[in-house]
Amino acid sequence: MSLGFEQAGFTVAAAVDISRVNAKVHERNFPKAITICGDVRDLDGATIRRTANLGRIDIDVVFGGPPCQGFSVGGKQRVGDPRNELLLEFARLVTELHPKYFAMENVAGLLSDRYAPLLRQFKRVLRCGGYSILEPVICLDAADFGVPQRRKRVFVLGWRKGENALLYPRVRRGRIFVGSAIDDLKIVNGSTLVDGDSYSGPLGPPTSYSRALRKSRGGSSLKVITGFARTAHSAEVVERFRRVKQGHVDSISRFIRLDRQDVAPTLRAGTGAENGRFMAPRPIHPDYPRCICVREAARLHSFPDWFIFHDTKWNGFMQVGNSVPPALAKAVAHKIKTSLVRGPNAARAKPRDHFAPHGDRQIAQHGTRTVGSLNCSSVRIAISSDKSRPARVARPCQQI
Repeated sequence: MSLGFEQAGFTVAAAVDISRVNAKVHERNFPKAITICGDVRDLDGATIRRTANLGRIDIDVVFGGPPCQGFSVGGKQRVGDPRNELLLEFARLVTELHPKYFAMENVAGLLSDRYAPLLRQFKRVLRCGGYSILEPVICLDAADFGVPQRRKRVFVLGWRKGENALLYPRVRRGRIFVGSAIDDLKIVNGSTLVDGDSYSGPLGPPTSYSRALRKSRGGSSLKVITGFARTAHSAEVVERFRRVKQGHVDSISRFIRLDRQDVAPTLRAGTGAENGRFMAPRPIHPDYPRCICVREAARLHSFPDWFIFHDTKWNGFMQVGNSVPPALAKAVAHKIKTSLVRGPNAARAKPRDHFAPHGDRQIAQHGTRTVGSLNCSSVRIAISSDKSRPARVARPCQQI
């Protein structure tokens, strides 16, 4: 979610992740943030403040995605999965860091009845810590916020006593389809790649969606784009993929072929080292008999082309599949930013005013895994970029 919050105008001050691979990637893309590599169960608010050189600064928002494997309908949904308890560790860190706002993201399965006791406990910890929670908790579909992919996620949003109430973001009109997201990358298909992964030539004609993603962080044109490493399919697989129609599923691999006139299905992450490092099924390109590459997956997730993932396909796809699409995170972050800008003690939003695009809790049927692996929780700390802050020295990710 870091990129979406940055795009909404926040400065990401610190990040925590147990995975050294993920921590390194975060550090590379957010060099001014302090990235802490460690288990959140071994951390407390004071340690994070000290390590990130935050002092007593009043943090604007803490956001993150505790592990979801125990909640995901794509997994075994084990109520007793020890990783489920990391939901409470996130709540604990919020109360210890005491930000003005928090945002917790997870899979839609968290809203199923079997996890109601855990979610109630999560809310109880936060309310006892002085926070109000936007109710009812709902799912947001990334496809409703400018992402060319169906991806339903639960967002639990809250605010500290004395701060303005929050609202869920409103659904935007129209949807972005697969063709609009990746058609300009087709020119790369027959090109020679640098180190088998990077491309430095021209791209095809852009759409309004792809044009925005092609710019560098500073707004200029990119000279090199990474993430194009291709999968070497056998001749048999290539021929089989060639026969699959758009929107249909290969009978053997069960890979779906993307429909260029529709949004993509949810991109899954696969399993971590604790479960054998299996890569999740990847969609077949709508025009070529091959699986999509990491950069094409990133486009379907609304990541800009300057964002660099791990250079192995397995880690790269896992990082895309585990992440919150930046466009969705930005929509949520913008609502928090709006409440911050209004200042404390402004008129409070009434519960009936907030917009729930899908209504009730039973939407929780199609979730997949989010950020996190065994004993891990992804936590980010952000500060509104229009506020004065003491200068910090960026340094290599901290191992704790």
